[in-house]
Amino acid sequence: MRDILKTLKDEHDELRSLFDALNATTDRAEKKRTELLQKIEAALIPHAKWEELVFYPAFAERASHDQLLQHAEAIQEHRAVELTVLPDLHASPKTSRQFAGSAKVLSEFITHHADEEEQDMFSAARTLFSAEERADLDEQYETWKASPAAAALTVHAKVKTALKSVIRNPKAPG
Repeated sequence: MRDILKTLKDEHDELRSLFDALNATTDRAEKKRTELLQKIEAALIPHAKWEELVFYPAFAERASHDQLLQHAEAIQEHRAVELTVLPDLHASPKTSRQFAGSAKVLSEFITHHADEEEQDMFSAARTLFSAEERADLDEQYETWKASPAAAALTVHAKVKTALKSVIRNPKAPG
């Protein structure tokens, strides 16, 4: 049976693997770093946006007082990545130590977030949502990811990141 929690965890694992590859690159690997960053964003942005729009609100509706803290932390971690960490990464030349350092911070931040989500939120979600509800959420997610709405939100997030990176470093290539 389908399960949104398994799908989201599988995507976390995919991101961990992409971050391992990115963190293993050298400063001379501009093309590889660019390709890996594109793959990371292609996996990360729709995942995060759907969590923010669907999963987190559904979780919050059923969450206990303590679980609402987990919810609030998850939202703030998403905001930090979107508003600070990704723009800083894009503001750095791909061949620089600054890029490598920013990539490492993004990797550690996302890995920490995914670990907490899996241990705390997903564990709680197994009791908050029935297997049928989790399967339905998984189907909704698959449909949403292929939708124009998902594509539009992804483009919007990338444009915001690009604009923030230009503000941070007007001389940096996009």
